[in-house]
Amino acid sequence: MLFSKAKKFLIGLVTATTAFAALATTGAATTQAQAATVSDTPASGLNLDVKAAIAVDANTGQIIYSKNASQPLAIASMSKLISIYLVLQAIKQGKLSWNEKIPVDEASYKVSQNTSLSNVPLLKGHKYTVKQLYQASLIYSANGAVMTLANAVAGSQKAFVDQMRAQLKKWGINDGEIYTVAGLPNSDVGSAKYPGTANSAENKLSAVDMATVARNLLKAYPEVLQTTSIARMKFNNGTTETQMENWNWMLKGLAKSYTELPVDGLKTGTSDSAGADFTGTVHKDGHRIITVVLGAQHKNDQDASRFVQTQKLMSYVYNNFTYTKINAGKSSKGANSLPVYHGKQLTAQAVTGENSNIWIKRGLTTSNLQVKLTGNKKLYKNGGLEAPIAKNKQVGNLALTIKGQKLQFLNGDTSLNLTATNPQAIQKANIFVIMGRAIKNFFTNLF
Repeated sequence: MLFSKAKKFLIGLVTATTAFAALATTGAATTQAQAATVSDTPASGLNLDVKAAIAVDANTGQIIYSKNASQPLAIASMSKLISIYLVLQAIKQGKLSWNEKIPVDEASYKVSQNTSLSNVPLLKGHKYTVKQLYQASLIYSANGAVMTLANAVAGSQKAFVDQMRAQLKKWGINDGEIYTVAGLPNSDVGSAKYPGTANSAENKLSAVDMATVARNLLKAYPEVLQTTSIARMKFNNGTTETQMENWNWMLKGLAKSYTELPVDGLKTGTSDSAGADFTGTVHKDGHRIITVVLGAQHKNDQDASRFVQTQKLMSYVYNNFTYTKINAGKSSKGANSLPVYHGKQLTAQAVTGENSNIWIKRGLTTSNLQVKLTGNKKLYKNGGLEAPIAKNKQVGNLALTIKGQKLQFLNGDTSLNLTATNPQAIQKANIFVIMGRAIKNFFTNLF
């Protein structure tokens, strides 16, 4: 029996040391981004007078607070954030340029003359630069201006709305309704109404969706803040000037600014069905959060309720959570190494591959962080990372959770997921080392 086992072992050993199998792979299924279904977070002492709200970290998408955040509601002019994303994309792709002059079509002209809506009056036969229309759209929420930009990008209002819908799907937003480029109800856009839809149709997204839109906009085009932070500017329509005061009253110098919260964007929205909405963002102490409030009180144009509720929400985040940096190159006790197959070393150190951050509830500390390390199975063979392994290779994933605090992210994750890399290269062991290990393992298992 002993001879038979030894014979089988030697045959296997010769085969293993003369030919190595190709790298085994476990392919990860490609999945489309999916917007999260978010549960409400308990918040002692925070009573927001809104239909829905959310606060997220702009970098990671961590949801710090949520209230009814998954229900689609009317978003009105906050729709312009999607439109502006597509305009900036067209500029980046060379399809538009800032100084290019755009003519005003009939539908956009008629909307721009409606003084009951937010507008700068546009002139027939006059052309405006992309930059002028872009600034008017963001600062003064000018509906005719953004409609004119939409035509320049897509050729028609319908084609641009189709682009908006397609972009939302790319971001994993599948429960929204988009009918107009400016966020106006169909009944207010005349011939620009989306074909085959009711006059009462109005753009709707959830608070989660709006936070996703804002986060993607800021990640792709952070320069948008250079415009959303402008409190006042004049618009020259060709014959007269319109003084534009930003509808975001939390900006420095405006009615609801607050020194402790240096808000620099992003966009308000108001309609009869929506009430008062606001997607805000603040950069404080070296990091940025995004907040969304939907359905705040709106008694009249002087009602500041949406900003009062936003201030409460932002202050709640800073007063009840601790922003904690996670630096690249750090290892975690108990989750700091992975097995190696046929390497000079039998384990590979695993460290965080990038800088990140996490918001920890007050009363908890970094000692409450829990880390799970999972190896990159595409690099595995026979239960370990196959040597050789290059330095700083992505060898796995680190999933961070917090004991005593539920984590939620905009993409649906329930942990902070970071890449795990190996800080040192691992060379392949020579044939004699491999054979020696095999012999040792054989006799260890034999007895």
